[in-house]
This record gives sequence, structure tokens and C-alpha cells, in this order.
Amino acid sequence: MKSLIRKILIGNTPVSEYSTITVPGDITEKVFLKKGNTQLDISGSHWLLCLKPVVFGIWFSEKNDAVLPDKERGARYKMYFNDAEKNARTVAVLELSFLNKIEEPDGILLLLRLERPVTHHINLIKTLFLYYRHYKKPEQDLTVLRSFSAAYSYPRKVRLISFKEGEYCNIFPMDLVGDIPQSKRYVFGLRHSNVTLARIIETKKILVSEIPYEQKKIIYQLGKHHRDPLSANDLPFNIIESEKFHFPVPAWANSYKEIMIEKNINLGSHMLLWGEEINEKKISPPHGHLFHIHFLHYLHQQKKGHAYPLV
Repeated sequence: MKSLIRKILIGNTPVSEYSTITVPGDITEKVFLKKGNTQLDISGSHWLLCLKPVVFGIWFSEKNDAVLPDKERGARYKMYFNDAEKNARTVAVLELSFLNKIEEPDGILLLLRLERPVTHHINLIKTLFLYYRHYKKPEQDLTVLRSFSAAYSYPRKVRLISFKEGEYCNIFPMDLVGDIPQSKRYVFGLRHSNVTLARIIETKKILVSEIPYEQKKIIYQLGKHHRDPLSANDLPFNIIESEKFHFPVPAWANSYKEIMIEKNINLGSHMLLWGEEINEKKISPPHGHLFHIHFLHYLHQQKKGHAYPLV
């Protein structure tokens, strides 16, 4: 009976918390930030940076400052997540409050904290079925599920982080990363439990690699090194050394950037690192990156007939 109910509600799709996808072409979802009567498209300039609480970073260039005058504590915003542009539907609406900001000569990174999520990926009955059957746990109530499913209603690209200091070495994947090409800036959200965080803050150096989804198995194996450092001699793949920092980079990476960290801010469960690119190296043509979206968003995509390819 349980299997029949499951099939009726969600079909035969294996349930997971997040779906691993690749994005052929451009991301089709859109994200908008609204303050008062002003609404801006922030699709390519917003990033998830912390999970407890949920915090987003949004970059505004000096020419796009329509919402900036009200960047004060207590200021309220709304963020709208829309699915594919054709017959677009809003799948999540978030109420956010001002948390902090980083100001630069050419723009500002606005940090907003999630206060209340409303989601519309699937109907309430299906949502409750999935929650009580698969997602309910002490650290995740229904509000947390809605918060994460909203935040991951926009594909979050997975990248590899590298670090080396003397004999100490680490490489691990993460998707709480944002890049601002026109400003050569990067922003990272690293868990406080990450064993390499203190060393990155002390040396002010970090390397980020763009990677192909074909290496998914190895990428996820490296995930354990958020808590356990590794030895470059133990890596199951060939590496090259970066030009400036001499950090290890997988030989199969598409490219890497060496970043000098200029600022760090405690957001809660994660530490924000803000830095500037000092060197970029292209290794191979970029193609088929790995992304995460929430499973509830993937179910919504399936229903509309435009799901990204799973990898």
C-alpha cells in the first residue's frame, strides 16, 4: 500500500534531498529581489552563503543601486524564485531582512537573512508525504525543508576548493560560492566545522576550480575532506600545481582561480570569506558543470516537462 501511495504521489523517481544535474546552455530560472515598488533581476548575482540561518549574498554594481538606499538593519525585502521563462511560475517567495553588507568602490554585497519561506513546487499533500516519509529529522522541520527547497530552486554550481600549507593539503567540493567576473571578486560560505577554514583565514589564500560533472564520483568522495585533511600523495588522480600559490589542482579541472581573502564575516553556521582574484588559469574548454537543485524543485520541473538532465 505504501509503495502504491508513493507511486501515485511522486511516480518512480528515486527520492533524494538534492538532485545532481548539469545545465545544457543557460540557466532558465529567474530570481527577483523586491523592495517597495522596486524589483530587480538578481538571477546571476545572488548566492546562498549560510544555512543556519539561511543567508543570501546579492551583488549590486555601482550602476545598479536602485534598492541600496534602504540597506539598514530592519529593512525588509522579498525574493521571488521563478521557474523556466516560458510560462514562468513563481515556485518560492522569501521574506528577508538586512543582515550586513560589504562595500567596495565598484559595488556592494548585500547580505540578507531569510525570515519566512513560502513554496509552491508541489501540492501540500505531496510535500507533507515527502517530509514525514523522507525528510523529517531533529535538525529539519517543515520550515527548514521549505527554506532549503526555496534556496535550491536556482541551480547552485559545485566547485572544488584547494589549499596547501607546507605538508598540509586539502581539496573539497562546495556550492556556497559566488563569483563576480566584472569585479574579479569571489565570496565563499564555509562551515565553521571545516578543518581548513582557520588556515585559509590565517594565510588569506584559497583556490577555486571549475570542474566537469563527469568527475562526480571523485568530487563527492572529496566531500569527506571538509572534516578530514588529506595528503596530496593519497589523491586518486593526477594534479598540477597552481602558478602563484602552488596549490594542488586536479589535472581534469577546466580552470582555476587563485584568490586572496580580504575579509571574513561570521554568518552563523558558516563563515563568509570575501576575496579578490589574483590569477586565473584555463586548462581545458569548460563543459557540463555539476549543479545542485532541491528534489522538490526537480519534481516540479518534471511535472512541467523541462527537467534538467540528472547526472
